[in-house]
Amino acid sequence: MVAGAAADDAVARARRLPALRVGLHLVLVDGEPTLPPERIPDLVDAQGRLRRDVATAGVGMFLRPGVRRQLAAEIEAQFRAYRATGLPLDHVNVHHHLHVHPTVGAQLLVIGRRYGMRAVRVPWEAPDVLAAIDPRRRYRRNWLLAPWVALLRRRIRGEGLTAADRVFGLAWSGAMTEPRLAGLLRQLPEGLTEIYVHPATGGQFVGAADGYRYAEELAALTAPPVKELLRSSGARSGGFGDFLSA
Repeated sequence: MVAGAAADDAVARARRLPALRVGLHLVLVDGEPTLPPERIPDLVDAQGRLRRDVATAGVGMFLRPGVRRQLAAEIEAQFRAYRATGLPLDHVNVHHHLHVHPTVGAQLLVIGRRYGMRAVRVPWEAPDVLAAIDPRRRYRRNWLLAPWVALLRRRIRGEGLTAADRVFGLAWSGAMTEPRLAGLLRQLPEGLTEIYVHPATGGQFVGAADGYRYAEELAALTAPPVKELLRSSGARSGGFGDFLSA
């Protein structure tokens, strides 16, 4: 989040950790814009923040040419801000997975290629794997979103970009506990898998989501049994840059 409150600190830390694979998390709703609010009046609310009513914002992005132009300008501004950090661009994803929206996805691909984008998250999760780990709950594919997710995947691969075969962190967003993370490592399918978490030492910070178990996710990532499971699984870990051809 290049306009986030802690963006400068995050960039400084990333520069001290050159092996860390860092990407751009585009924020087009429910956050702070990079451009001045007067440049993108249809994307922001009365307080100058990006609108939180995702569905209504999405309709405008699809139907109104003026909104699409503002959207493209904000996407470009965020890529430009990321480039200014000097950090390599490992991957791109979008807040609330809004790039499943066909207009946002199309603009992301056009603009992102100009800034060296090579990998994009496709928010598709394997419900059978989740059910094997947590059989007490019923996990089903979202058939309403499925066609748009499939379209996004086709577009990404048609552009010669990389996307993981599957992503885990959707159903358990903010609750990727040690048993769940360990279960994923035991059930890891063949192919390229992305697992995302929201680790932090606590939840008292600007933008913290209600109910997210930040400290538990950090503990899961650093738990010795999880590290041993990863080692013994034979899986190769890293960022997208570790799996892309030169």
